[in-house]
Amino acid sequence: MVTKAIPRTSEELEEALSGGHVAKWAMSTDPEDQAKFRSFMEEYAALHRKHDPDIDKQIAEGVANGLKEFYDANETIMPEAVKRVPMDPSAAGKQGLTRSDRMAIYKHLELTRKEARQIAANGTGAGMDAGEFEDFIDFARAISPHITRQGLDARVKVLGESQGDQGGFLVPEEFRAELLRMSLEAAAIRPRARVLPMATLTTRIPTIRDTTHASNVYGGVTAYWIPESGTITQSEPTFAQAVLTAKKLVGGTRISNELLRDSAITLEPLLNTLFAEALAYFEDDAFIAGIGGGQPLGIKNADALVSVGKETGQAATTLVVENIIKMFARMLPSSIMRSIWLVNPDVQPQLYTMSLSVGTGGAPMYFPAGGITGAPTPMLLGRPVVYTEKAETLGTAGDVYLVDPSYYLIGDRMQLEMASSEHVRFSTDETDFRFIQRVDGRPWIDSALTPRNGSNTLTPFLSVATRA
Repeated sequence: MVTKAIPRTSEELEEALSGGHVAKWAMSTDPEDQAKFRSFMEEYAALHRKHDPDIDKQIAEGVANGLKEFYDANETIMPEAVKRVPMDPSAAGKQGLTRSDRMAIYKHLELTRKEARQIAANGTGAGMDAGEFEDFIDFARAISPHITRQGLDARVKVLGESQGDQGGFLVPEEFRAELLRMSLEAAAIRPRARVLPMATLTTRIPTIRDTTHASNVYGGVTAYWIPESGTITQSEPTFAQAVLTAKKLVGGTRISNELLRDSAITLEPLLNTLFAEALAYFEDDAFIAGIGGGQPLGIKNADALVSVGKETGQAATTLVVENIIKMFARMLPSSIMRSIWLVNPDVQPQLYTMSLSVGTGGAPMYFPAGGITGAPTPMLLGRPVVYTEKAETLGTAGDVYLVDPSYYLIGDRMQLEMASSEHVRFSTDETDFRFIQRVDGRPWIDSALTPRNGSNTLTPFLSVATRA
């Protein structure tokens, strides 16, 4: 067991606190060590009271002077509701302090709560109760949320909005009966395609199969020059048909009847809007990239699509001006003025940095006339650029299309229909909603065209091959 040597002078106390077991007790968080340190300090205080009866008065006066200096220096920031320590001994209790003030002092002397209450009982006023501060540190913690990190202490409560029980419950909240949502991009194909109503499940549309103009047009029609009384050679066109078979595009959701009745936003019109826009989005996606079969056949998978190859030595995931020019050169001449570019947003940096070499310099190809400060005009070679996330990402076949949508057929068998039923989920008091649209789409030509002269085929559907 360690024997405590009680210091007799301030120098001995400083030495004890600067090293050894007493310093260990003072810095420890162990309850047993803390109890040993408290006992050590109590014995030190008792020893000095025995040899110097005026020590308590000296400590009290020192603390009072320190508090006075603190209050004088911080008078403007201290809450007026907090009682200041009286500085005039004639206006206060024993030794110029109230019992609560002396309690704070004796707390610093490490006295037990019982001893402190007994000392406080010798002066005027009531002793410390549950509504008073135990000491200055307790007061500082109460007035500083940055110390407690739990808001102001109830003993220095100030009404405000931050906490419900201190006034926050009195502040009303506003709810706006509107729903914010991200807008979906507009459809790229339907507004520009040839749309036909379908009276039956399947619609067949006659077409002329025109695949080459090397020696005839319209799949076999020929015209030629003959002399007078010359014999006319017969020729005829080649016919085909485009077939549209309605495909079902659906969506659905389930909502509790309580929500249907209690929501501040009327849900049925909202669902109609949301699902109508969603179905239009997925329909347009199929018109661009659909694989056929149980869904429309998209431009990406059309037999008439021509994929322009990348340039020799072209880096991966890039787009160069030669790609654009060569695509434009393969567009069917009769389709040029109806064509549009479909471009993934990932491609934009390539467009804005794209340049055409001119001698030892170059010229930007996509920037507006005013440079980067001007408003960009989404046009390439005089044709509109439509940015769509339904195109493929940069470097992948289908990141840039040049198409004439009038060569795309859309058949509408059934416009969007919404239906609801509360019977399927009757036992759980829920309502099912369903949204159905029946539609089909496909390019109505099935081959690129061989021109009368020239080695490259022409088509209304073009893309750039993968650059990897």
